[in-house]
Amino acid sequence: MHRFQRRGMPAGTTPARRRRIRLVAFTGGAAALGFGGLYVTGLLVSGADVPDGTRVRGVDIGGLSRSQAEEKLDQELGKTWASPLKVRIGDRSATVDARAAGLRLDSEATVARAVQPRSGPLTAIGRLFSSGKRDIEPVTGMDQAKARAVLAKTAKEYDRTAREGAVTFHGGKPVVVQPRSGQSLDVDRSLAALDSADPSLRSDPVRLPVRQSRPRVDAAEVNRAMKEFATPAMSAPVTLTTGGRRIEIGPVTVGNHLTMKPDKSNRLAPRLDGQGLRDDPTVVNALGPATGKAVEARLGLDGERVVVASDGKPGQRVTSKAIQQAVLPLLTKTGTARTGAVAAETVQPTLTRDTVGPLGIKEKMSTFTVNFEPAPYRTKNIGRAAELLNGSLVRPGENWSFNRTVGERTKANGFVDGIIINNNQFEKAAGGGVSAVATTVFNALFFAGVKPLEHGAHSFYIERYPEGREATVVWGSLDLRFANDSGNAIYIQASATDTSITVTFLGTKKYDAVEAVTGPRTEVKEPSSRPGAEKDCLPQTPLEGFNVAVDRVFTSDGKEVKRETFNTHYAPRDEVTCDAEPVDPR
Repeated sequence: MHRFQRRGMPAGTTPARRRRIRLVAFTGGAAALGFGGLYVTGLLVSGADVPDGTRVRGVDIGGLSRSQAEEKLDQELGKTWASPLKVRIGDRSATVDARAAGLRLDSEATVARAVQPRSGPLTAIGRLFSSGKRDIEPVTGMDQAKARAVLAKTAKEYDRTAREGAVTFHGGKPVVVQPRSGQSLDVDRSLAALDSADPSLRSDPVRLPVRQSRPRVDAAEVNRAMKEFATPAMSAPVTLTTGGRRIEIGPVTVGNHLTMKPDKSNRLAPRLDGQGLRDDPTVVNALGPATGKAVEARLGLDGERVVVASDGKPGQRVTSKAIQQAVLPLLTKTGTARTGAVAAETVQPTLTRDTVGPLGIKEKMSTFTVNFEPAPYRTKNIGRAAELLNGSLVRPGENWSFNRTVGERTKANGFVDGIIINNNQFEKAAGGGVSAVATTVFNALFFAGVKPLEHGAHSFYIERYPEGREATVVWGSLDLRFANDSGNAIYIQASATDTSITVTFLGTKKYDAVEAVTGPRTEVKEPSSRPGAEKDCLPQTPLEGFNVAVDRVFTSDGKEVKRETFNTHYAPRDEVTCDAEPVDPR
């Protein structure tokens, strides 16, 4: 008889053992069936994407679908990322536009983080028996390029350079400039600080890293400079003595030319601008009686030969270096010790009886006179210009300038308003009539044979001047200049009456004679007539316009050695009608 082994039982298993095995198997199966049931139940109970009780920075998104949770986070939490973010830049407070900087709440990634653990069996079953809440950290992001751009803009507004401590002088008083540290935003490190910022948590500002720079001159050095120099320097006037006179210079005047600059060891050291102090009107006026300019010799003519009318005289001068060396040591003294001597040096005149011969000034080179109709403004302005020209000395090879010699035609320089030509018509302006002096000088240099460098004729012809041999000047735009190429010095004489101006060049002739040959008028154009301006109208008489050529002919030993042509164009002088009488250009 054959015996069969039960399937699933190992050979030799006793009945009792088989009963125990069947009991365990039944119990395990029941447990597995129960666990599976709980798992399925847990999944069914938590059918939403986000588990109940899930919060992100206090915003409850539990029991919501993914899309609902994302929308709620954007509405309730995302707005904190759109608000200005408070930051601290060194010792200054500021805000950063978080949205412009690319800072944002990644609601999609945050919700994904919230739902990630929900499908695990243990988690699903655990939710059946748990009523607790779970907090999820938000996922954030930042656009590096946008953040860098915002930080760069912020740096321009909040960066500051270090301010050195300093002492200045104003109104005769020392003024302290307190030192200040400099700072500059460290953009690279600030990017990391912004990236880790969570606007939903922060009540304190985000500290952005900065680089500090310290001033070289600190507060201690400023205090020392004030105590040891600046305060004593401005405490009282200083007094200089020279030529038996006492010259008092007050704190205001000294302070205008006094500074303190850091030396190599960053100590504030005083610097006195001797040239500026020497040229200060207050000092110039005080030094005048104690010094005096050198007086140049005055020359005249005996026939065609040059004679010395009055000899030159030495003068006394206080140099800028001397005044700087005299004043600076006195500034820290007190009482009578603030008085000291300043050295004056003798200044010899350039032109004296002994130097006229070596300079080659021995004869008349040329002379020219322009006559004009008397008018108070002409007499004043022409006489003043002649006064400023008279006695000019032009060394060999030097360039002479009318504007530089006469100066700007202003009331402060002794000129009054008169009639000038502007835009082909007469108008009133300071210095009217000075063109008569310029024309006279031009003819003097023309016949002296020297080289003209710059000149310009009037826009239309004026009858009192020779055609093609006249000049006008305009301050700042048109000058009358010549180069002394005669080989010797030239002395310019100028004198004026109520109706004439005469200019004479003294020196040594380079040519036996210089003559002018004037050609005929060409391209003649008739003037027109027009009404003048309603306000300040100046009538003028008509005159034709034309072109003219003038040859300058140089002769020596009876032969022509050179010829130059000067071409001039004159516009028509239109008739301008007004209620007033026409202006006589002569």
